[in-house]
Amino acid sequence: MLTAVAVLASLAFLGWLIYRAVRQKPIKAHTIARAIAYVAALYTFVFFLSMDIPRLIQVVVSILLGAALIVLAASLQRRQQDKS
Repeated sequence: MLTAVAVLASLAFLGWLIYRAVRQKPIKAHTIARAIAYVAALYTFVFFLSMDIPRLIQVVVSILLGAALIVLAASLQRRQQDKS
């Protein structure tokens, strides 16, 4: 069921791109990136729901740890740039 929703979301995204192209409306890069991120998140959500619980917990902890490290690195880099 959720896989079908993810596939339909991908098809809707492609349809939206075609609609915008036919209407010759401008498509901004950040809009495309956000839409791709939403579809990827939906596929990831479907994949996680198909996992067993212990592996799911390991994956979620790994993702949260990775996100924390990315935020830490970004803040440290911003501080270094401010000092220069």
